[in-house]
Amino acid sequence: MSLGVVWFKRDLRVFDHLPLLQASGHTAVLPLYVYEPEIIRAPDFSTQHLCFINECLAELDQALSGRGSPLQIVHGEITHVLKRIREEFGSFTLYSHEETGNAISYARDLRVADWCAANSIAWKESPSNGVVRRLSSRDEWSTLWMQRMRQPLVRAPDFLRSPGKMLTPNGLMTPRQLGCDGTDKPGRQRGGRKPASQQVKGFFDKQLAHYRYSLSSPLSAEDACSRLSPYIAHGVISIRELMHKVWKMRAQVQSLPEPAQPKGVLASLKSFESRLHWHCHFIQKLESEPEIELRNVHRGFDGLREENFSQEYFERWCTGETGFPLIDACMKMLAHTGWINFRMRALLISFSSYQLWNHWREPSLHLAREFLDYEPGIHYPQIQMQSGVTGINTLRIYNPVKQAHDQDPEGIFVRRWLPQLENVPQDFIIEPWTMPAEVQTASGVLIGQHYPAPIVDHLATAAYARKTLWELRRDPKVRAEAVSVFQRHGSRNPAREGRPRRMTRAAKVATLTEPPQLPLALDLPEQDA
Repeated sequence: MSLGVVWFKRDLRVFDHLPLLQASGHTAVLPLYVYEPEIIRAPDFSTQHLCFINECLAELDQALSGRGSPLQIVHGEITHVLKRIREEFGSFTLYSHEETGNAISYARDLRVADWCAANSIAWKESPSNGVVRRLSSRDEWSTLWMQRMRQPLVRAPDFLRSPGKMLTPNGLMTPRQLGCDGTDKPGRQRGGRKPASQQVKGFFDKQLAHYRYSLSSPLSAEDACSRLSPYIAHGVISIRELMHKVWKMRAQVQSLPEPAQPKGVLASLKSFESRLHWHCHFIQKLESEPEIELRNVHRGFDGLREENFSQEYFERWCTGETGFPLIDACMKMLAHTGWINFRMRALLISFSSYQLWNHWREPSLHLAREFLDYEPGIHYPQIQMQSGVTGINTLRIYNPVKQAHDQDPEGIFVRRWLPQLENVPQDFIIEPWTMPAEVQTASGVLIGQHYPAPIVDHLATAAYARKTLWELRRDPKVRAEAVSVFQRHGSRNPAREGRPRRMTRAAKVATLTEPPQLPLALDLPEQDA
C-alpha cells in the first residue's frame, strides 16, 4: 500500500489545498490532525481557539469522510504520532503546508524534519498563501506574491481511499480533556467552512459597499468589516480564494456602464485587496526573522521599557479598568467576542505602550489569547510597529480622548459595553472624570467608586513617550540600524520592483533629526492621533 499522510495544521479545508490533492495520488490517504500539548499549553493559546478549531475540525471531518477517508484526530507530540503511524501502517509520504507560526511550531517543524530524515520519510511541504520560504530579498516579494495569487485554485479531490483502520484513541477532545484554562467567549464567531462561506457571501453581497469608509469606528466596523480573519487565520479559506473572488467581482462591476456600477464597491474592493496583500506582507516578516516574536525588530530599542513594566497598569488594561471609556469598552467587547476592529486594536496597544509605558511582550500575549483571529506573523510585527520599536515606522501615539470624539462621539459604543456609564450625561460620556460632584450624584456614577478615575495623565505620558522615543531615534547608531531593518522588512512599491532600491518616506523618518511636521502616507499625524 502506498500511503500519503496529510498533516493539517492551520489549513483546515479541502479546497485549494495542494497537499491533499497531491496525497490523493496514493492508493490510500490518512488525513491527520494532532492536538499538540506544547502548543495548547503555550501562553498565546486560549480556550476560544480550541473551541473554534474543534468546530472547523468537525466540518473538515465531514468533508473528508464524504470523500472516503475520515479525519484522524489524535493527541500527542507530533513525532511520536508519526512514529505510531509508521509502526501501524508502514512507510508513508508526509504532506503538509508550510507554516509560519510561533516559536514552538517553528522548533516543532525542525524536529519533524529531523525525524523524517532519520526514518527515510519524504516530507513534501507546499507554500501557504503568499509567504515565501527562504526569501533572499524583499525586492521581488510583491511579484512572487502576485504570481502565487494568479495561479488557478486547487480543486478538492473527488475520492480518497481510506487506509482501512484508525489510530486510537481518536476523535475531538474538549478543553477540559486537554487541560485548557479559561472559558469560551460567548460572542465569538463559529468555526467551520459553512460559516466562512456564509460570511464571504454576506460581505461581498451586502457589506462591501460600506467597507472602505466604515473601518475605523467600532460603531460601524462590526458590521462593515469582512469578519473573515478567523477563517483566514485557521486556514478554513485561503487568501488565494479571496483574491480570485475580488478579481471576479471587480470584472463584473467594471463590465457595467459606469452609472450602473454600485457606489463604493470598486474602492472597497481595492482596500480589501490591499489588506489581503498586507496579510502576507506581515507574515513574511516573521518567516524571514522568527525572533520577532520574542525581541524587538530594532535592537536599538532594547531596554527602553523592560524595567518600567507596571503589573498594576497591565492588569487594569487587561480588565478594562483604566478610567478611559473607549479603552475599557474595547477591552470588554474583546473579552466577549474575541474581535475588535483594527483602529481600536492599534489604540489599545498604543495606550499600553505610550501612556502606560509597558513593554509590548506581555500585552501581546494577552491580546493573542483574546483575538480569535490571532495570527503570529501579523500579530507581533504589528504590535511592535504600534509600540514604536521597529525604527522604520512613524510614531502613532493615539489620544484616547480624541479617538473617542472621532469614533464614538455620542458614546453609543461605550454605553453598550460599559453599562455603569449608561446614565452619564452626553457632555461627560467621553471624559466622565470631568463631571462635577453634583452631576456624579445625579447620574449615580461616582468616579473612583462606580467607575475608575484615569490611571494616568494621558497627555503628559504621551508627551514623555514622544520626547523619549524621538531622542533615541536621533542616535546615529539607531538611525543606521533602521536602514538595515528596512532592507529586511520594509514594504516595496510593486511598480518599482527590479529597479534600484529606494527607501519609502516612512522608512526615511528613521533618518530624520526631528519629528516629521506633516503626516506620512497611510500614517496619522502624531499630534492628532
